[in-house]
Amino acid sequence: MKKVKGIIDRFEEGFAVVEIEGITKDYPKNIFPKEAQAGDVVYIIGDKVTIDKNETKKLAKEIEDLMNEVWED
Repeated sequence: MKKVKGIIDRFEEGFAVVEIEGITKDYPKNIFPKEAQAGDVVYIIGDKVTIDKNETKKLAKEIEDLMNEVWED
């Protein structure tokens, strides 16, 4: 089975909306770990989802750095 890397965009009703290479796809919310939240980097293999905490932290830092650049005076 193919390993898919994505970022959780949001949760809607019984689904997790995950961005994969710029396209969003819905997955059943019940296959995600309970602690999963929007912004988490995840790997999906079939009906198994794992959170990559290191990638999530790196992504959050990149976004924070970009926001600081934009809002600098």
